[in-house]
Amino acid sequence: MGRTAGRSTSDTRRAVFEAASTVFRTRGPAATLDDVAREAGLSKGGVIYHFPTKDHLVVGLAEALLDDFRDAVHAQLDPADEQPGRLTRAYVRASLVDTDLVAARDAYALIAQLITAPAVAEVARADARRWREELGADGLPDAVTALVVAAADGASVAPLWGAEVDDAEHARLADQLVALTRDPDRWVGPSPS
Repeated sequence: MGRTAGRSTSDTRRAVFEAASTVFRTRGPAATLDDVAREAGLSKGGVIYHFPTKDHLVVGLAEALLDDFRDAVHAQLDPADEQPGRLTRAYVRASLVDTDLVAARDAYALIAQLITAPAVAEVARADARRWREELGADGLPDAVTALVVAAADGASVAPLWGAEVDDAEHARLADQLVALTRDPDRWVGPSPS
């Protein structure tokens, strides 16, 4: 068992999330809090202190994954970019540029396991609504935003289906999608006045 004394609450929660990621990705819904505790090097009571039930842990893990992606998008915001589509371009970069394809595949496999829980599905729907609102307010025509986000999402999950996508290919796609956000009228025509 790993040493846990001296860990902060956030460090312990992160350790539980890392262990839960491995356990739920490999065992699916059959995974137990005992399994997570063993993987984290904690007692079951140590896990329950932070997550009273398996459902709490599953929802917390899903929220952490969604928050991590949101943080990755915001980290990609270019402070010098003040043009419409700034957030959409950051979304593309977070999805396709400098991504660890193995980690991305594992994350999507985990999400596929977690989404079977109704509470997680609701968290995911709420997150999707939030993205639609934020990206919808990004100043691009809706058709361009929908196309760019769908392409970035689709390409980022391709490794889950066994696609061999390399960094250069992702970078080219990201460049093309970013170009689309910089000249949307070329693709969809001018916005109605």
